[in-house]
Amino acid sequence: MTVLLLGFAVSAVLTFFIIRFERTHSHFSSDRDMSGPQKFHARPVPRVGGVGIVVGLCAALVVLVFTRAGDSSLGLLLMGCAAPAFLAGLAEDLTKTQSPRRRLFFTVASAAIAAWALGAIINRTDIPGVDWLVSFTVPAVVVTLVAVAGVANSVNIIDGFNGLAAMCVTMVLAALAYVAFQANDPVIALCALAGLGAVMGFFVWNFPAGLIFLGDGGAYFLGFYMAELSVLMVVRNPDVSPLSPLLMCIYPIFETVFSMYRRKFVRGRPVGMPDGVHLHSLIYRRLMRWAVGDRTAKVLTKRNSMTAPYLWLLCMMSVVPAMLFWNNSLVLGAFIVLFAATYTFLYASIVRFKVPSWLIVRR
Repeated sequence: MTVLLLGFAVSAVLTFFIIRFERTHSHFSSDRDMSGPQKFHARPVPRVGGVGIVVGLCAALVVLVFTRAGDSSLGLLLMGCAAPAFLAGLAEDLTKTQSPRRRLFFTVASAAIAAWALGAIINRTDIPGVDWLVSFTVPAVVVTLVAVAGVANSVNIIDGFNGLAAMCVTMVLAALAYVAFQANDPVIALCALAGLGAVMGFFVWNFPAGLIFLGDGGAYFLGFYMAELSVLMVVRNPDVSPLSPLLMCIYPIFETVFSMYRRKFVRGRPVGMPDGVHLHSLIYRRLMRWAVGDRTAKVLTKRNSMTAPYLWLLCMMSVVPAMLFWNNSLVLGAFIVLFAATYTFLYASIVRFKVPSWLIVRR
């Protein structure tokens, strides 16, 4: 509990000071572009929330090293591995000059360092065919690099509204902590709790007021951190089904895969081209009817924040069964299929203006 509270306190205080002295750094730290297809804020906002999270998490992990014996330094080693991914994202937040390909390259580099330094390599999946593939070292490393970079990028994709990505990551970290405790792996559990505290320290300023954003640095770092904890938990604990962390993270993963399919095969566009028809974008535009007609900053911010809870519920649909059935691959696989079907049904309904009445918020 100490690491959770310390991570929260340091992250919340540092994030407060970043917001408090926004005027001194807003010329390079704020997101002033409000015209893009995925821009839904009403005023320029600092996009360096990842700084507070990383510092808060580092403080908690340092305390963990001094208060526990054994392999408690694993968390700090993981933070070192995460440095290229975080710094590449932060460079984009500050300079707006880093391409998605460059950020993805450095995220892959972070995953490669973790594979070498920590042995964080996917060696089982409980998926027929893929299990045979990852039984060989080189394919296992390639699958790991793609998976970790994909999860990191997927968190960046869902980071479009106040509280959305932060709360989804919080749910996943809480679930990882629970499963790790069940599997008798306190180090992974405490690392997850430290991350949970640091994210919540940011969350209190991000939701609902939207005073600060994760930015690419924060999003790529959190995606990398929860992906690596997932890999390490499976590597260190044979009783944990590899489908458990996959189901925990399935919302951002499926959002990314579905978006790639939609862009390439439905719209005939490059898979990396941003657009404004993600599920969270459609919910914002078509379900928040009570905000229509009022374009003040206050109402737009409220409309932005009220979008996230819909996706929290969707994320919870996968996180809860991943916790309950963490060692049962057959049941976990069924829930993955159920999630994919539910997501596809909701997306198709909303995009065709056939929104279920129980989803609509009215004035």
